[in-house]
Amino acid sequence: MEPIKKEAIRQEVFDLYDDYAHNRIDRRSFMQKLSAYAVGGLTVPALMSFLMPDYKTTATISPEDKRLKTEYIHYPSPKGGGSMKALLAKPESLKTKTGCIIVVHENRGLNPYIEDVARRAALEGFIALAPDALTPLGGYPGNDDEGRALQAKRDKNEMLEDFIAAYDYLKNHPDCNGKVGVVGFCFGGWIANMMAVRIPDLSAAVPFYGTQPEATDVPKIQAPLQLHYAALDTRVNEGWPAYEAALKANNKKYTSYMYANANHGFHNNTTPRYDKAAAELAWGRSIRFFKEELE
Repeated sequence: MEPIKKEAIRQEVFDLYDDYAHNRIDRRSFMQKLSAYAVGGLTVPALMSFLMPDYKTTATISPEDKRLKTEYIHYPSPKGGGSMKALLAKPESLKTKTGCIIVVHENRGLNPYIEDVARRAALEGFIALAPDALTPLGGYPGNDDEGRALQAKRDKNEMLEDFIAAYDYLKNHPDCNGKVGVVGFCFGGWIANMMAVRIPDLSAAVPFYGTQPEATDVPKIQAPLQLHYAALDTRVNEGWPAYEAALKANNKKYTSYMYANANHGFHNNTTPRYDKAAAELAWGRSIRFFKEELE
């Protein structure tokens, strides 16, 4: 059977996958609903395989890349999950203190895609820390389905404390110049927004398609924001007008981008929701923003 082409898949299929990926429907319901689109030679197993992440062929930077020094570390999170595991990545040739970036995963733990993003940030000259919020439950289990199920068992505000603790860890790292930013995707986008609310000294926040804080929390934000949204992501975008109004009313420093014809998750290059042009544009903007704010 020939490979499925993205342009041959109806938008309703991507919307259905979004419901499944965010635990609004279970796997059985997902497969039943998907059967309605198994036409023209497509089968449900073929559609499932097409929609699931591919971690074997999509890494952009090898974990063994000699330009980087990477290691798994543990840092304390007394208000969260205790001792948290994280991937720490930094340039191998680092000679001076530099800015730091916390990379926050989606709703499924520290999977290979997020580790790859941390390595991308490190290659740009930053120290990157990618925590695994599933650490108290044994860590990322090796696949996203089980990862989502595990993350659903944790309280999101307790997980927020884990990432705030990651900020404290990086702020005091001997190679950090004292400036710490955050980039987060999906669930991580909400974390990035909330870290801006909770941490007065946060240097920069870059939420990708993240749900928004309450308008009453916006006055607490001190960090400059760069926000990325997908035009087809109606679920998350519903909260953007009120958030933007609050940011404007409180004279906050922010820039927002809406990517036409892009789906939620467009930056994630392991799934067919990936939009190469939008992802590369958004990541380039993010790195320029971090270099302005963290160096």
